[in-house]
Amino acid sequence: MSRARFAFTFALAAVCCAFGQANNPATDSSSVTMTTPVQLRRIEPPSPTATVEQLEQRGDILRAEKYYADAIDYYEAAIRKSSSAAQLYNKEGIAQLQMLHFNEAKRMFEHAIKGNAKYPEATNNLGVVHYNTRNYGKAIKLYRKAIVLNPESASFHSNLGTAYFATHKYDKASEEYATALSLDPEIFERHSQIGVSMQMSSPEDRARYSYVVAKMFAGRGDAEHCLLYLKKAMEEGFKVAENFQKDHEFVSFRKDPRFVALLNHGPMPLPE
Repeated sequence: MSRARFAFTFALAAVCCAFGQANNPATDSSSVTMTTPVQLRRIEPPSPTATVEQLEQRGDILRAEKYYADAIDYYEAAIRKSSSAAQLYNKEGIAQLQMLHFNEAKRMFEHAIKGNAKYPEATNNLGVVHYNTRNYGKAIKLYRKAIVLNPESASFHSNLGTAYFATHKYDKASEEYATALSLDPEIFERHSQIGVSMQMSSPEDRARYSYVVAKMFAGRGDAEHCLLYLKKAMEEGFKVAENFQKDHEFVSFRKDPRFVALLNHGPMPLPE
């Protein structure tokens, strides 16, 4: 996947897809977001007298402010002083990933996993690296391992669904997306706002993604969100009308005037 593709505001990578960090590696989450180009260093270097905790906190602040190169300096300084650095390696890996330094990010996440073999976030993040370098098989394996370690993470299931989608395993993708939605009913709202569908390899995949999400909302009886994603699928070129009549998830909506209008007339054009 080209670097230009990551100039969207999603992120997921991983993909996908938002990540935060808690002080406890068992609770931090990381469905990765690629949002900005390489950042130049603009902050004073780490103090040699600062503690590991001070360096880590400063790195977290800099990363939140998108000063990724500076954050990396602070995480590396903390790693040099730390006797238990798995979480620090994961945080540096995220910063490297934000800068699209995939080899360095991979190395950091591997160090994190070496320090804590049961670290689901680092395992997921290593999967994101492989997804973004199009090693989908490896990404799927790592996402599945992360889910074993933390089956309640909606982001992990969403990432696995996206990787299945990339390999055209649409039924498996739908299952993972449905699980993600059951764990976090707002996950597709957030991913929609930050452009998760832009990770898809082609316009056809993006259109199918929107349709699959519409089917999931239909299965939950959520007409509003179902209609929204059907409109997206139609705008992206998916043959909504013929599939709408075939797929059983839409049975209860087939006589709904809103859906009838969409299928008969298409989405309303935007004013100039």
